[in-house]
Formats: sequence, structure tokens, C-alpha cells
Amino acid sequence: MLTKVLIANRGEIACRVIRTCREMGIATVAVYSEADRGAQHVLMADEALLLGPAPAIESYLRGDAIIELAKAHGVDGIHPGYGFLSENPGFARGCEAASIRFIGPGADAIDKMGSKSAAKVIMADAGVPMLPGYHGEDQSDDCLTKEATQIGYPLLVKAAFGGGGKGMRIVNQAGELAEALATARREAASAFGNDTLLLERYLSAPRHVEVQVFADSQGSCVYLSDRDCSIQRRHQKVVEEAPAPGLSDALRKEMGEAACRAALAIDYVGAGTVEFLLDEQGRFYFMEMNTRLQVEHPVTEMVTGQDLVEWQLRVAAGEPLPLSQSQIQVTGHSLEVRLYAEDPQREFLPATGTLTRFQVPGSLRLDSGVVAGDSISAHYDPMIAKLITYGDNRNQAIAQMVRGLRQAQLAGVTSNLAFLARIVAHQDFRNAVLDTGFIERHYDALTRADDLRLRAAIAAALVASRPDVEHSPWQSAVGFRLNQRAHLGHQLEDEHGERYTLNLKGEWPAFTLTLDDQEHGVVAALDNQQIRMELDGHLCHWPYERCHEAITLFLPDGPLRFTQVRHGTQADDESGEDSLKAPMNGTIVALLCDLEQQVEAGQSLLVMEAMKMEYTITAPYAGKITALPFSPGQQVSDGVSLVALEAVEE
Repeated sequence: MLTKVLIANRGEIACRVIRTCREMGIATVAVYSEADRGAQHVLMADEALLLGPAPAIESYLRGDAIIELAKAHGVDGIHPGYGFLSENPGFARGCEAASIRFIGPGADAIDKMGSKSAAKVIMADAGVPMLPGYHGEDQSDDCLTKEATQIGYPLLVKAAFGGGGKGMRIVNQAGELAEALATARREAASAFGNDTLLLERYLSAPRHVEVQVFADSQGSCVYLSDRDCSIQRRHQKVVEEAPAPGLSDALRKEMGEAACRAALAIDYVGAGTVEFLLDEQGRFYFMEMNTRLQVEHPVTEMVTGQDLVEWQLRVAAGEPLPLSQSQIQVTGHSLEVRLYAEDPQREFLPATGTLTRFQVPGSLRLDSGVVAGDSISAHYDPMIAKLITYGDNRNQAIAQMVRGLRQAQLAGVTSNLAFLARIVAHQDFRNAVLDTGFIERHYDALTRADDLRLRAAIAAALVASRPDVEHSPWQSAVGFRLNQRAHLGHQLEDEHGERYTLNLKGEWPAFTLTLDDQEHGVVAALDNQQIRMELDGHLCHWPYERCHEAITLFLPDGPLRFTQVRHGTQADDESGEDSLKAPMNGTIVALLCDLEQQVEAGQSLLVMEAMKMEYTITAPYAGKITALPFSPGQQVSDGVSLVALEAVEE
């Protein structure tokens, strides 16, 4: 058995591996960037070693440096987690050369599956069903355009050496292909260091069903249930469940056996996932094989009762698989949701900041790498946590998830918490009407503004107006009028950009409130971080949190944060200037316009990258480019002006 394991990763997966190592009596070593000095995985490990600056390319992607640290500190196994170096064959070979166990498959197997193009040839030879596509070496635009015409539209452009939705674009018609190829190449080169692309026929409404496989060095291979991962945004999974609902036993067996054939065809060892697209007729097609432990592995653990990290550690040490295929039992149902720092109402724009509150009920399994007080950085993936439930059946698991998400409290960072609750409560989800277009199809319903937002804005204004609330930014004599009732005006903005202008007349706890030219009577009380508010005879009672100038109300549908609007910012919004500012910290990738160039409304002006995804800044109106203060490669801060655009006079 291994005695000392270095985890070449960060965040929740590093914490997850450390927990199992502890239970098995294995010493752990964490590595960290300068941005992660106080991170939870650093605090949990027995030892922690600095890798370098915050950017991943200078820290978590430095495979040679990680191996040297492992050698210097007596490490006999390296667990790569997922992402970063987990599917890097060079890193696996480096571990082997240093006589350190790479806790994953051999480098040759990673090589074969790392190129999606080569993988599809191998899978076809192994009798695994395939979609029509192009996986060739000629990567010229002319060749790809010709092949795209033969495949037919719509089609999917994919990074050949990547995953996680990065370097992936749907192309509906020929005129969109050139831009999709350019964007996919940039994302693939940035995320995976290789801009090779492949093309595939695009199925408009498939399900994403995958199979967890495990193989040992003795030649045995088993499958441990299947998972449905159809609920996705930007081709990245948001909700996963096991087993996949609605599959017949015969289809599950057929897919499981096909997944094992795929693993055995490349002499696979360790944990892997074979991903399939399942069409409406029940036909499945090989998509890719992930040669690592998946983010969504907890749902498989819940329905099989197995610790997959423990399996990884034992298999890496040369032990046989703990169970044979006939011994693996699947019982009950499990759901997992990915809690992200992002704003679904703003097309899933990633968010950064400090978690001022993060509480999850005990009914949910919590896999996370952060706690209250930790920061969500722009340098890494915006996932905050994975929340997992288990029930005797799917309905129980869903009900438990709905309750748990509505009881969870998160403040300080915009998140998709309310969005997740709406997904799992949606009738189509409950009825297992699933495909990869679920979020796009139901986007308006899933991202609608909270029905209680106006009442929440009033509650936030009342909290801000409380004269004995410490550090109140509104605590002043501004509302004082001689011989008249106090009159306080508030302009608040919620985390989704919605603004509210409110006027309060009166003294605590009774006020007359004017909102949208309507007067309302309101009485309120604050006690132990709770507001009790009666508005026009309607009583509301919500927890809240106040941190500096932000007030977060924990509503039944999820948290909603308000901040005070500074004077002079409304004009920017109305003129469209805000759309020319950086939506968050990031890096300029490409300039798509020139100085003095005339541009049309909606025209793409530049591309920036943040949290491993690209964002295009477009012209809010027709005009002339008068300044481009940043060049490709430069880092920019949230809110900084990226383009100066002089409007064309009509």
C-alpha cells in the first residue's frame, strides 16, 4: 500500500482525496499557488508545498516541479485529481520515470484517449458505436470546411485534446464555421496547450449518459452503474444523477459492456468514464473517455456504497479490484448539483469575491474546497461545491435536494444556488424529460427574477436604515428634516443588475414607503440577523446578512444581495457604456477591431478570457473606435473600460 501521497490539484477534489487518505492511514502532501496559501486543502494536508504564482501555468501545471517536490519529500504516489495534469501523459511518464506511482491509468492509455480523433478510431475497432465525423490530422480551414460540408449541419467543433466544454462550439450553418474554428482553437490552446480540433455530427436533443469503469493491473474490468449528465450549460455539466433514469436493464448492460470493451482495448488501469450520447430511439454513440476520476463520481459512490478514491489508491498499489461485476449492487438513487460562482441571469458570467456566509444543511453531502471567509478567485474554475443527495428512489432524492437547496445559505458571491433549486423542482426534470438542451429550452423559467425581489429590496432598505446597526453606510443625518418626519432615499442594485429606487418616511419601526410611485405602509423588526416585515398587511420573515455595504436576504428561492448605487452610474448603464467594461478580472485574448474603425451595433470588438472561458465584448451601438487601451495578453480588472466608442450621430 502507498504510504505518502501528493495531491497535484487544489480545491474540493484535493480535499476529497485527503479525506480518504486519512481514513486509510496514508500521509498527504498538498501543493499550492500563492493565491491558495490559506486554502482548505493546504490546511487539511499533513504537509503543504508552494508551487509558484497564482496562474495555473506557473503553478498547478508545472509537472516537472511537482515531481521534483514529490521526490524531495519521500512521496510514493501522486494523485492528479481532475483537470490540470490529470490527463497529461507526459506527467504520468514523469511519475513513472521517478519511480512514483501515478494514481491513474498508464501514460499510453492516456495518450490513446487524449486525442479524441485517435480514440474514435480505437473505439470503432473495439465495436463501440460511433457518430459520423472528422478526426483527421489535416487541420487547415479548407480541409475542415470541406469535411463539415460532408458531415452536414448542424455539427459540433470540439477540441481533440480537451473536455469540460472548453474549445467546443455548435455550428448551425456554414457561415458560422470560420469564427467557431478560431474561437475553439484559442480556447483549446489556452486550456490544453493543443489547438487540434475534430468535427462531429450534432444531435439536437441527445441525452448525455456515461458509464463509470474500473480496471486493475490483473486484466479485470467492471462497470459501476451509469450516470445521466444531460443538464448542462456551455457543454459543462450542472446536474448529474445515478443511475440514469428510464434505461432498460438490457440497455444498461449493453452500455456497461461497451464501456468495458473501450477500457480493455487500451489496457486501461484505474478509474475511467466512458461518455455516450443517447438518442431518442435508445441508440448510443461513443463520445469520449475521460481517463481520470470524474467530478460527478459521488453519485456513483452513493448508489454502490463504494469509495472510488479508495479503489484508485488500492489499484495504483497493484491490488486487484475490490469487487467483481456480479458483486456490484446498485440501490437507490443519487443526485449531484454543482454550485458555481456565476450569474445565470447574465448568461452564466463567472463571479469572484469572498464567501461571507456558506451554510449547507446536514441532509446534503457537501464536497467542497472552501468555507465561509474563503475567496473565489478569477484564476481557477468557479465551482464552489458539489451538493449530493441519496434516496430510496429518484423522487426521494429530488425532494431531499429541493429542501436542501432552499435551506442552504450563501452570501458574498453571486451563485447559481436559486437556479439549481429551480432545475430540480422543474416538472420536466421530475418527469425525467432530459436532454442536453434542457437549460436552453427552459432558460427563461430557470432564470426569471425572484417573485419576492421587490419585497426583498424593501427589506434591504429597512436593514440599511436601522440607526443602531453598526457600520451602516446609510447611517447619517441625511434624512433629517427639522420638525418633519425623517425622509430617506435609497437606490439599491441587486446582484443581477436590477435597480430599485425607494423613499422611506417615518421613524423606526414604522414607515411610509414610496416605490414605483406607489405608497405602502410598512412595519419592521430586526432580531438576531432576521428581519420581520409587515408590508400592506403581508408578513415576511427572512434571515439576512450584512457585510460592509452589501445586504443579502435569504429568500425561499435563494439568496439575493443588494448594494447601494453610487451617484452618477445610472447614465453609464443607460448609454450602454457598462457593456464596454470588463465584466470581471481576466486576460485580453484578441482584438477584433482597429483604432478609428467604424463598427455596427452588436459587432464583436474584442475577446477576453476569465475562469478558463472566453467572453466577447460587443458594440452596444454604432460608432467609431477611439481607444483600445489593452493588448492581447494583458490582464484587466473587473469594471475597467476596454474600448472607447464614439457614437455615430443620427
